[in-house]
Amino acid sequence: MNWKQALTGLTASLVVVLAFSQPTLAFDEAEPTEKPAAEATAETQAPAEEAPAEEAPPLSLSDMYYALDNSMLMLCAVLVLFMQAGFAMVESGFNSSKNTINILFKNLMDVCVGVLVYYAVGYGLMYPGVDKPMLEGNGYFGFGQFGIPESGEPGPAALHKQVDFLFQVAFAATAATIVSGAVAGRLKFSSYLIYSIILTGLIYPISGYWKWGGGWLNRMEFYDFAGSIVVHAVGGFAGLAGALVLGPRIGRFKDGKSVPIPGHNIAQATLGVFILWVGWYGFNPGSQLAFAGTANTDAVMLIATNTTLAAATGGVAAMVLGWIMYGKPDISMALNGVLAGLVGITANCDSVTNVEALVIGGVAGLLVVFGILALEKLKIDDPVGAFPVHGLCGVWGGVATGIFGDYDLGVQILGSVVIPVYAFVTMFILFTVLKAIGQLRVSEEDELKGLDLSEHGMQAYH
Repeated sequence: MNWKQALTGLTASLVVVLAFSQPTLAFDEAEPTEKPAAEATAETQAPAEEAPAEEAPPLSLSDMYYALDNSMLMLCAVLVLFMQAGFAMVESGFNSSKNTINILFKNLMDVCVGVLVYYAVGYGLMYPGVDKPMLEGNGYFGFGQFGIPESGEPGPAALHKQVDFLFQVAFAATAATIVSGAVAGRLKFSSYLIYSIILTGLIYPISGYWKWGGGWLNRMEFYDFAGSIVVHAVGGFAGLAGALVLGPRIGRFKDGKSVPIPGHNIAQATLGVFILWVGWYGFNPGSQLAFAGTANTDAVMLIATNTTLAAATGGVAAMVLGWIMYGKPDISMALNGVLAGLVGITANCDSVTNVEALVIGGVAGLLVVFGILALEKLKIDDPVGAFPVHGLCGVWGGVATGIFGDYDLGVQILGSVVIPVYAFVTMFILFTVLKAIGQLRVSEEDELKGLDLSEHGMQAYH
């Protein structure tokens, strides 16, 4: 077979294939004229499709504002509560290792006991409200209810009472725990519990009512945005009262001279300061109490930035001044400088410019160094510098609000003096009474042994 014959055969085969496939293609393309009877019957008997479920109405702007504001405030409350870990690290790191468990335990009980007491009576004292108060707020004292009242109607800038309580109780615990460092190493654990209950349940809520609950200072337009005075100065001056009544630790002052008792773990203290710094982003921005909308967002960003700038400037200012005075940079001064800047800006972080925040933080950093030196000259033992950081710089924050903000300086000075003096006097009386009945300070033997063993029968390190 030559190639011509092969080509002829192949062509013939293709013709046959195409001839048989053409009807099939035509059949496939054609539309069926009618459906099989069985198929038609099945379709007519098939149940009708269920109607789609009715969609929920879209959220209103008010609902979205309510959800965002309350969710963000819940997050801020968690950040403020986590600051307790920072206080625990700072206070234990700056103190002797033999008192570590005692300090950690006090911080834990500040939260546990504080939550219960503030829930029972503190919240009602601080926010008497207008809904049938048992003792209608007269500007100085009021009591609304035991526990937490029912939440109001949702709406823009409205807060659920439950999350408001969580945020406020974290502030109350902060005020209480400041004192722990000032009295470290010599105060009986039982006496500390008594102090914590009274400050969280009575002293702090009453002074808080004067400003944040609509009391007499608020009516005078005294301004303290997030608590330089209401929280930090209260804790700082209460700590000063405790340190004065207790007296210094054994060996802290000899022959009229200051004898430093170094902390056992500066790394732990440094970690604590960083935790506190992060927690302050719940403390200050959270005090805006509203996050939805352009105006609130802008305010929160300004607050966070001013908080950061003041902390940084406070740390640098304290480092430089300490370096000049002692010839070497001291990290403990710088750490306290950071905290001082944070405390100073807390009253006014929403109402000053970035440059003014730098000034406020820098002045606070200088004040804390001078404050620590003044305590040493006066032979007042404050192991962590609680009074210079929170008391002195808290007052500076309140006064600075009148200097840099659009608030009456005289009113700011009044509020910045009255609230700390109230805290100091009431706590001085309490500590004096405890001392008079022999329940304030541990024995000399127990102090030398360490409060971990003498008060709790255990050691933090083995």
